[in-house]
Amino acid sequence: MSDRLAIIGLDCAEPSLVFDRWLNDLPNLRSLIHGGIWGRLRTIDPPITVPAWSCMATGLDPGQLGIYGFRNRTEYSYDRMATADSRWLPHGEAVWDVLGAAGKYVVLVGVPQTYPPFAVRGDLISCFLTPDTGRLDYTHPPELRDEIEAVIGGQYQTDVRDYRTDDRDRILAEVYAMTAQRFAIARRLSTSRPWDFFMMHEIGLDRLQHAFWRFMDASHRH
Repeated sequence: MSDRLAIIGLDCAEPSLVFDRWLNDLPNLRSLIHGGIWGRLRTIDPPITVPAWSCMATGLDPGQLGIYGFRNRTEYSYDRMATADSRWLPHGEAVWDVLGAAGKYVVLVGVPQTYPPFAVRGDLISCFLTPDTGRLDYTHPPELRDEIEAVIGGQYQTDVRDYRTDDRDRILAEVYAMTAQRFAIARRLSTSRPWDFFMMHEIGLDRLQHAFWRFMDASHRH
Protein backbone atom coordinates (compact mmCIF):
# COMPACT_ATOMS: atom_id res chain seq x y z
CA MET A 1 0.00 0.00 0.00
CA SER A 2 1.28 3.48 -0.86
CA ASP A 3 1.78 6.19 1.74
CA ARG A 4 -1.36 8.06 2.74
CA LEU A 5 -2.04 11.32 4.57
CA ALA A 6 -5.09 12.12 6.70
CA ILE A 7 -5.81 15.56 8.13
CA ILE A 8 -8.52 16.05 10.76
CA GLY A 9 -9.19 19.72 11.41
CA LEU A 10 -10.93 20.82 14.60
CA ASP A 11 -11.78 24.44 13.95
CA CYS A 12 -11.02 26.79 16.85
CA ALA A 13 -9.62 24.08 19.15
CA GLU A 14 -7.96 26.44 21.63
CA PRO A 15 -4.39 25.11 22.27
CA SER A 16 -4.24 25.83 26.01
CA LEU A 17 -7.38 23.72 26.50
CA VAL A 18 -6.57 20.88 24.08
CA PHE A 19 -2.88 20.45 24.93
CA ASP A 20 -3.00 21.38 28.60
CA ARG A 21 -6.11 21.97 30.67
CA TRP A 22 -8.34 19.25 29.21
CA LEU A 23 -5.80 16.87 27.72
CA ASN A 24 -6.52 14.12 30.25
CA ASP A 25 -10.18 14.21 29.22
CA LEU A 26 -9.30 13.73 25.53
CA PRO A 27 -7.91 10.18 25.29
CA ASN A 28 -7.68 10.00 21.50
CA LEU A 29 -5.82 13.28 21.15
CA ARG A 30 -3.66 12.41 24.15
CA SER A 31 -2.70 9.13 22.50
CA LEU A 32 -1.73 10.93 19.29
CA ILE A 33 0.34 13.47 21.21
CA HIS A 34 2.16 10.89 23.30
CA GLY A 35 2.72 8.58 20.33
CA GLY A 36 4.02 11.21 17.94
CA ILE A 37 5.23 14.77 17.76
CA TRP A 38 3.25 17.94 18.18
CA GLY A 39 3.67 21.66 18.51
CA ARG A 40 2.07 25.01 17.92
CA LEU A 41 2.00 26.52 14.45
CA ARG A 42 1.72 30.21 13.79
CA THR A 43 -1.52 31.04 12.03
CA ILE A 44 -2.14 33.68 9.40
CA ASP A 45 -3.24 37.28 9.75
CA PRO A 46 -6.15 37.65 10.11
CA PRO A 47 -6.56 34.44 12.18
CA ILE A 48 -10.03 33.49 10.93
CA THR A 49 -11.46 30.28 9.45
CA VAL A 50 -11.82 31.85 6.02
CA PRO A 51 -9.14 32.24 4.72
CA ALA A 52 -6.91 30.28 7.16
CA TRP A 53 -7.76 26.79 5.89
CA SER A 54 -7.45 27.83 2.26
CA CYS A 55 -4.07 29.38 3.00
CA MET A 56 -2.95 26.07 4.48
CA ALA A 57 -4.30 24.12 1.50
CA THR A 58 -2.74 26.36 -1.14
CA GLY A 59 0.40 27.70 0.54
CA LEU A 60 -0.73 31.21 -0.38
CA ASP A 61 -1.26 34.05 2.08
CA PRO A 62 -4.45 36.15 2.32
CA GLY A 63 -2.97 38.87 0.14
CA GLN A 64 -2.12 36.39 -2.60
CA LEU A 65 -5.59 34.84 -2.38
CA GLY A 66 -7.31 38.21 -2.09
CA ILE A 67 -9.41 36.81 0.77
CA TYR A 68 -9.39 38.36 4.23
CA GLY A 69 -12.55 36.96 5.81
CA PHE A 70 -15.96 35.49 5.11
CA ARG A 71 -17.16 38.72 3.54
CA ASN A 72 -14.91 40.51 1.09
CA ARG A 73 -15.06 43.53 -1.14
CA THR A 74 -15.82 42.86 -4.78
CA GLU A 75 -14.43 46.23 -5.87
CA TYR A 76 -12.71 49.32 -4.47
CA SER A 77 -15.69 50.52 -2.44
CA TYR A 78 -17.20 49.82 0.98
CA ASP A 79 -20.58 48.85 -0.40
CA ARG A 80 -20.30 45.80 -2.64
CA MET A 81 -19.49 42.74 -0.51
CA ALA A 82 -19.75 39.02 -1.21
CA THR A 83 -19.15 35.72 0.60
CA ALA A 84 -15.75 34.22 -0.24
CA ASP A 85 -16.77 30.73 -1.32
CA SER A 86 -14.98 28.15 -3.48
CA ARG A 87 -15.32 30.31 -6.58
CA TRP A 88 -12.82 32.75 -5.05
CA LEU A 89 -10.03 30.17 -4.90
CA PRO A 90 -7.43 29.88 -7.66
CA HIS A 91 -7.94 26.81 -9.82
CA GLY A 92 -5.33 24.09 -9.47
CA GLU A 93 -3.48 25.59 -6.49
CA ALA A 94 -4.78 23.51 -3.57
CA VAL A 95 -3.05 20.39 -2.35
CA TRP A 96 -5.96 18.21 -3.52
CA ASP A 97 -5.61 19.68 -7.03
CA VAL A 98 -1.90 18.90 -7.14
CA LEU A 99 -2.38 15.38 -5.80
CA GLY A 100 -5.31 14.70 -8.12
CA ALA A 101 -3.26 15.81 -11.11
CA ALA A 102 -0.61 13.29 -9.99
CA GLY A 103 -3.17 10.49 -10.05
CA LYS A 104 -3.93 10.40 -6.32
CA TYR A 105 -7.41 9.81 -4.89
CA VAL A 106 -8.61 12.53 -2.51
CA VAL A 107 -11.50 12.72 -0.04
CA LEU A 108 -12.61 16.10 1.34
CA VAL A 109 -15.24 16.40 4.07
CA GLY A 110 -16.39 19.86 5.17
CA VAL A 111 -13.16 21.69 4.31
CA PRO A 112 -13.84 25.46 4.37
CA GLN A 113 -14.42 27.13 1.01
CA THR A 114 -15.52 23.96 -0.77
CA TYR A 115 -19.01 25.26 -1.48
CA PRO A 116 -20.20 25.29 -4.20
CA PRO A 117 -18.79 21.77 -4.70
CA PHE A 118 -16.28 21.28 -7.50
CA ALA A 119 -14.73 18.32 -9.26
CA VAL A 120 -11.86 16.50 -7.57
CA ARG A 121 -10.27 13.16 -8.31
CA GLY A 122 -12.26 11.46 -5.59
CA ASP A 123 -15.06 12.58 -3.29
CA LEU A 124 -16.02 15.95 -1.84
CA ILE A 125 -18.64 17.04 0.69
CA SER A 126 -18.89 20.80 0.92
CA CYS A 127 -18.50 22.97 4.01
CA PHE A 128 -20.53 25.09 6.44
CA LEU A 129 -20.90 27.80 3.78
CA THR A 130 -23.52 25.55 2.14
CA PRO A 131 -26.82 27.47 2.50
CA ASP A 132 -29.24 24.52 2.41
CA THR A 133 -28.39 20.85 1.91
CA GLY A 134 -32.08 20.10 1.44
CA ARG A 135 -32.31 21.87 -1.90
CA LEU A 136 -28.76 22.52 -3.11
CA ASP A 137 -26.01 20.26 -4.41
CA TYR A 138 -23.24 19.82 -1.86
CA THR A 139 -21.22 16.85 -3.11
CA HIS A 140 -18.95 15.68 -5.86
CA PRO A 141 -19.90 13.47 -7.51
CA PRO A 142 -23.59 14.48 -7.18
CA GLU A 143 -24.70 10.91 -6.47
CA LEU A 144 -22.58 10.87 -3.29
CA ARG A 145 -25.41 12.81 -1.70
CA ASP A 146 -27.68 9.75 -1.83
CA GLU A 147 -25.07 7.63 -0.08
CA ILE A 148 -24.59 10.25 2.66
CA GLU A 149 -28.28 10.59 3.39
CA ALA A 150 -28.69 6.80 3.45
CA VAL A 151 -25.90 6.50 6.03
CA ILE A 152 -27.22 9.21 8.37
CA GLY A 153 -30.91 8.57 7.70
CA GLY A 154 -31.87 12.10 6.73
CA GLN A 155 -30.64 15.53 5.73
CA TYR A 156 -26.97 16.29 6.14
CA GLN A 157 -26.12 19.16 8.53
CA THR A 158 -23.21 21.43 7.63
CA ASP A 159 -23.59 24.02 10.41
CA VAL A 160 -25.50 25.10 13.52
CA ARG A 161 -28.42 27.46 13.07
CA ASP A 162 -28.20 30.90 14.68
CA TYR A 163 -25.45 29.97 17.14
CA ARG A 164 -25.05 33.52 18.50
CA THR A 165 -28.04 33.21 20.83
CA ASP A 166 -28.68 32.25 24.45
CA ASP A 167 -30.55 29.07 23.48
CA ARG A 168 -27.66 26.98 24.72
CA ASP A 169 -29.50 23.66 24.96
CA ARG A 170 -30.46 23.80 21.28
CA ILE A 171 -27.01 24.88 20.19
CA LEU A 172 -25.33 22.07 22.15
CA ALA A 173 -27.77 19.47 20.78
CA GLU A 174 -27.17 20.63 17.22
CA VAL A 175 -23.40 20.60 17.65
CA TYR A 176 -23.52 17.02 18.97
CA ALA A 177 -25.83 15.88 16.14
CA MET A 178 -23.79 17.61 13.46
CA THR A 179 -20.49 16.23 14.76
CA ALA A 180 -21.88 12.69 14.96
CA GLN A 181 -23.03 12.95 11.34
CA ARG A 182 -19.70 14.27 10.13
CA PHE A 183 -17.65 11.57 11.79
CA ALA A 184 -20.07 8.84 10.66
CA ILE A 185 -19.61 9.99 7.07
CA ALA A 186 -15.85 10.33 7.55
CA ARG A 187 -15.66 6.73 8.78
CA ARG A 188 -17.71 5.57 5.81
CA LEU A 189 -15.57 7.31 3.23
CA SER A 190 -12.26 6.50 4.92
CA THR A 191 -13.06 2.78 4.88
CA SER A 192 -14.81 2.49 1.51
CA ARG A 193 -12.59 4.63 -0.75
CA PRO A 194 -9.08 3.95 -2.03
CA TRP A 195 -7.88 7.33 -0.80
CA ASP A 196 -4.36 8.71 -0.78
CA PHE A 197 -5.25 12.08 0.80
CA PHE A 198 -8.11 12.44 3.29
CA MET A 199 -9.05 15.77 4.85
CA MET A 200 -12.01 16.56 7.07
CA HIS A 201 -12.91 19.70 8.98
CA GLU A 202 -15.27 20.00 11.94
CA ILE A 203 -16.80 23.41 12.71
CA GLY A 204 -18.58 22.32 15.92
CA LEU A 205 -15.86 23.52 18.31
CA ASP A 206 -15.97 26.97 16.75
CA ARG A 207 -19.72 27.16 17.27
CA LEU A 208 -19.38 26.01 20.89
CA GLN A 209 -16.89 28.74 21.60
CA HIS A 210 -19.06 31.41 20.00
CA ALA A 211 -21.94 30.31 22.24
CA PHE A 212 -20.22 29.29 25.48
CA TRP A 213 -16.81 30.90 25.86
CA ARG A 214 -18.17 33.87 27.81
CA PHE A 215 -19.37 31.52 30.55
CA MET A 216 -15.80 30.31 31.08
CA ASP A 217 -14.15 33.71 30.65
CA ALA A 218 -16.04 36.52 32.37
CA SER A 219 -13.87 39.15 30.67
CA HIS A 220 -14.84 37.95 27.22
CA ARG A 221 -16.73 40.43 25.06
CA HIS A 222 -20.29 39.15 24.58
